[in-house]
Amino acid sequence: MVDDVAWPLRTERLLLRPAVVEDAESTWRFRRLETVSRWLTRAPGSLAEYRSQFTEPASLAKSLVIELDGAVIGDLMVAVGDGWAQAEVLDRASAVQADLGWVLHPEFHGHGLEAVEEVLRVCFVDLGLRRVTAGCFAANEASWRLMERVGLRREVHTLRESLHRTGEWLNGLGYALLSEECRAR
Repeated sequence: MVDDVAWPLRTERLLLRPAVVEDAESTWRFRRLETVSRWLTRAPGSLAEYRSQFTEPASLAKSLVIELDGAVIGDLMVAVGDGWAQAEVLDRASAVQADLGWVLHPEFHGHGLEAVEEVLRVCFVDLGLRRVTAGCFAANEASWRLMERVGLRREVHTLRESLHRTGEWLNGLGYALLSEECRAR
């Protein structure tokens, strides 16, 4: 479904485009940093291990990269999926929402707002989705502050429900935005 968008997209300062196999090394440069990897679902120990995960077709299909002046400074996930529905209306809940995620090189955190705002536009305008969601560890303040700055609403605050690779159970936060809320902004 993300294939339906006329890529690449340009914002005032950034270029967003679908990730390709050749982006593995440039995204690894910032994803391997401890300040970044501590919050990620996977923290591969080597470029080869990361490349294997990054280049999986299912992973590439939902991955975008963020470029600034030709350099990759971050990546985004747009995972379009189905909404929950009762059996009688299941067909009307197909591919109506997306789960979002993002990773930015620490030197370029100020560009996250611009990139995520464009992805929200893509979700609601280009793809016609009805809802987007995003989540993070509650301790990942930079991520949840970005969610709030782009207008996502906090819907969930869980207590010690996510096991971190350090062995500690961490709190989680879940955010969402409906298309009509986005239009009203």
